Amino acid sequence: MRAGGLDIGSRTVKFVVIEDGRTVLARKALTSHDPLEAARTLIAGIQYDVIVATGYGRHLLKEHLDCPVISEIKAFALGAKAIHAPCRVILDIGGQDTKAICLNESGEMAKFEMNDKCAAGTGRFLEIMANALNYTLEEFPKAALSAEHAEKINSMCTVFAESEVISLTARGASRSDVALGIHKAIVSRSTALLKRIAPSGEVFFAGGVALNECIRALIAEDLNRPVVVPPDPQGVGAFGAALHAQKVGAATGGNNETVLR
Repeated sequence: MRAGGLDIGSRTVKFVVIEDGRTVLARKALTSHDPLEAARTLIAGIQYDVIVATGYGRHLLKEHLDCPVISEIKAFALGAKAIHAPCRVILDIGGQDTKAICLNESGEMAKFEMNDKCAAGTGRFLEIMANALNYTLEEFPKAALSAEHAEKINSMCTVFAESEVISLTARGASRSDVALGIHKAIVSRSTALLKRIAPSGEVFFAGGVALNECIRALIAEDLNRPVVVPPDPQGVGAFGAALHAQKVGAATGGNNETVLR
């Protein structure tokens, strides 16, 4: 049986198909202004028997796709535990929010905290700050890692932080030092969530921001704890949704294949 998982995030849509628990296909696309069309394009022509949706756009997909939905928290718990069996602590920094999740011994969510009040400390925040410093997203972490010291960033409001960055560079501050200050501010915000829900243990780092090598290094340094990053940190939620779809398929005989309408 082929089971599909769709994670409709604020910035990207992720689609994973598994067969007998093994990933046989993984795709990503920008969410854009039309997440439904992005999802439709992503799954076009792909065979699957059952599918489950998660992420910001899961309820929109539920209206157009005859399928179950699960929360991002559950999807990430399922995906992380399957990828890394010892996993007990998950940090997910995505395009528009940050989630810290603590699992019990059975791999079920025990508690979590989430910052979704604004884009501060998320992938979108990184994009805007990189642009303000005239770096690409690929150049941004490398510049931060090359800095001699970090310029302190006082505001995590995206609008005010951008103004602060412009003011710092106008006063002659090194772009790389400002970049490191931004990365440190993001890490401080993220590790505060982790320290409240899980003061010890290795951290499974998921979401698009896990691809940022400077953020990874600073989190490990700040917490003095190991940080585990899966091969595809953006696909963890979609993989978890696919695992849940596999259970749904087993319960229904796997004959509820669906199509976007």
